[in-house]
Amino acid sequence: MSTHSTFAAPPAAGAASAAARPTRVRYLILAMLFIVTTVNYADRATLSITGPAMKAEFGFDSVQLGFIFSAFSWAYVAAQLPGGWLLDRYGARKIYAASIVLWSLFTLLQAFTGAVAGVFGAVTLLFALRFLVGLAESPAFPANAKLSASWFPTAERGTASAIFNSAQYFAAVVFTPLMAGLTQWMGWHHVYLWMGVIGFVLAGVWLKVVHNPADHPRANKAEREYIAKGGGLLNLGPQAMPSGIVRDGRTWANLGQLMRSRMMLGIYLGQFSINVLTYFFLTWFPVYLVQQRHMSILKAGFMASLPALCGFLGGVLGGVISDGLIKRGASLTVARKTPIVLGMLLSVTMIFCNYVDNEWLVVGLMALAFFGKGIGALGWAVVSDTAPKEIIGLAGSVFNMFGNAAGIVTPIVIGYILAHTGSFNGALVFVGLNALVTVVAYLVIVPEIKRLELKSR
Repeated sequence: MSTHSTFAAPPAAGAASAAARPTRVRYLILAMLFIVTTVNYADRATLSITGPAMKAEFGFDSVQLGFIFSAFSWAYVAAQLPGGWLLDRYGARKIYAASIVLWSLFTLLQAFTGAVAGVFGAVTLLFALRFLVGLAESPAFPANAKLSASWFPTAERGTASAIFNSAQYFAAVVFTPLMAGLTQWMGWHHVYLWMGVIGFVLAGVWLKVVHNPADHPRANKAEREYIAKGGGLLNLGPQAMPSGIVRDGRTWANLGQLMRSRMMLGIYLGQFSINVLTYFFLTWFPVYLVQQRHMSILKAGFMASLPALCGFLGGVLGGVISDGLIKRGASLTVARKTPIVLGMLLSVTMIFCNYVDNEWLVVGLMALAFFGKGIGALGWAVVSDTAPKEIIGLAGSVFNMFGNAAGIVTPIVIGYILAHTGSFNGALVFVGLNALVTVVAYLVIVPEIKRLELKSR
């Protein structure tokens, strides 16, 4: 019996030791956020790739195409507050899954524009379907912020937010060449069909993998304690909502507190200007390469992926730099503002594309600009750091509403610049100067970065 006891003890000790080590389920959640956000941005960018072919088929002019590009953001902006309320009321897991299914359906339906364009008109139909995609995608990024605040301690949140935010560039790296190839070899319709199918599959995977940390079956107590001690907000599901925040009708009072905060207003302005660059890339950039730089659709697709790759690398690097500064003892304010300011200053270099003719030099300057934009795109980390913990979904939605107003303004402004000048030169100046606005917002308007506390009446 003593021999048996001697051999039985070590496995028990080993099991106890294994139980004491934190699991790393949060990285699985981050992987899902990255994958879903990649598909999210790929669906947004479908029209930028298929646009030249559809413009030729349906006879759109630049102003019409600009308005169709903007349709997504009209709905996306308008639905941010309802989307944030839904997230805080019902939780990110279910709302996000429904969002994926709906945006994938409306993406797929765009494949049939040609078949029914004679009934509704191609411009009207495309605008309506892009509008519905924006409506369906509205909870996505506030849900990302809510889940990152829930699953990641403060010292890891910058990197986590930068990784899921950099998915916008990864989407371009992977999907832009693929969509350009589909457009050229099989027709633009196939882009929308395949993206719709991918989304339906992804929704099922999401429901299987994603849960709150407080009740995730694969996360152990040690990981939950590690997250909580580091500033993570463990249980942000609907069951965790305080009764006095949303359910008693105080949503508008809480919104008023957000809008009276100088810190939050500066963050919102900065995000608007950062997203001017984002929406130039998602809408007009491939058209710029085709129309002004005279590339084929396929070549433009591959060329657009190079700045996107640099944006992706810059995005990950920005988060690593920011969290590295925190671990070295820098204040949260210094750690977040430094990459944002330096990165956006680097983005101004895109204006120099107006003064060069070599296409590789143009792509190189764009790559440098989007590398800087990636480094500076830490807005979602800042929101996770500053949003009142009771209304992270609502605060993230307001932030996203301001940021994506750029998706309305940018395509339309550029469309009118093209219509009046016949050149993208003024458009690049408009986009580059918005990078400077972000610098001013964070250096002049945003004071110390810290979590905003809601004031009770």
